[in-house]
Amino acid sequence: MAFRTKLTELLGIEHPIILAPMGGATGGKLAAAVSQAGGLGLVGVGYGDADWVTREFDLAGNAPVGAGFITWYLARDPRLLEVALARSPSAVMLSFGDPAPFAAAIKAAGAKLICQVQSVTQAREAAHVGADLIVAQGGEAGGHGATRGALALVPAVVDAVAPIPVVAAGGITDGRGLAAALTLGAAGALLGTLFYATEECLASPAAKRRVVAASGDDTVRTTVFDIARGIDWPTAYTGRAIANDFTHRWHGRVDDLQRVAATERERYARAAAAGDMDTAVVFAGEGIDLIHDIVPAGQVVARLVAEAEACLTDATALRTS
Repeated sequence: MAFRTKLTELLGIEHPIILAPMGGATGGKLAAAVSQAGGLGLVGVGYGDADWVTREFDLAGNAPVGAGFITWYLARDPRLLEVALARSPSAVMLSFGDPAPFAAAIKAAGAKLICQVQSVTQAREAAHVGADLIVAQGGEAGGHGATRGALALVPAVVDAVAPIPVVAAGGITDGRGLAAALTLGAAGALLGTLFYATEECLASPAAKRRVVAASGDDTVRTTVFDIARGIDWPTAYTGRAIANDFTHRWHGRVDDLQRVAATERERYARAAAAGDMDTAVVFAGEGIDLIHDIVPAGQVVARLVAEAEACLTDATALRTS
């Protein structure tokens, strides 16, 4: 089954599924696999450099992929956008910062402008700067985000920015989540953690296994990993990750961590380089209870669509007495 929504029409894709641009994990091969399966793959630039962007777009080949940026980081190195736009991406997603300085260049290049937001106010601001598509991200999401839950946020954003299509994000890890997003008025779903546990993802095998083995109960929204990595994220955004020895030691003790930050950053860097998942961060959303295996991304897309179709068929069969 192919769902026809405002998202599929806007992007010319078969399925209303977008791969979240997870920085450093969503490379060209994963983005290409999702696009080739009928969704839209976004290369996650994150804290990458121009060489990284060029290499990953090369790996995507001729697949119609886009790119995703951390907006406040992009403001420090605008050349990253120039490099991506030179590869004619089908869409560019901006998250966590003011999209206004980059909107005109993206649209002039012929790419669709996608803005991810965490509040209704941000959604209205994104609409004002000309977003073609808005992603309403709930706090259930893995990685960086805010606090509002997707169940309430998504329909509020849908109503606030109509007729601009809205995509739901945050904790969506199976076809039931995709079906729920559509019934909330969204035109599709953006998924990250589910695609983290795929063969094409750039994450280490150990990190992928940690996602498969963990529960959403094991995740925590925290700033300690940003402090350990020396990344000065805006205070409004925390990162949801799987709790480990590092969070057990420092979460809730940010002031103490800041006082020994230099020493802890060295220790953290050594552990991360060694693949020590008891110390290094594994960003993951609350929906990881539903992830049971590591499979090709194309299989994930097919499974999502089949499950969503079954859910919606069952739902329309319900009758009130």
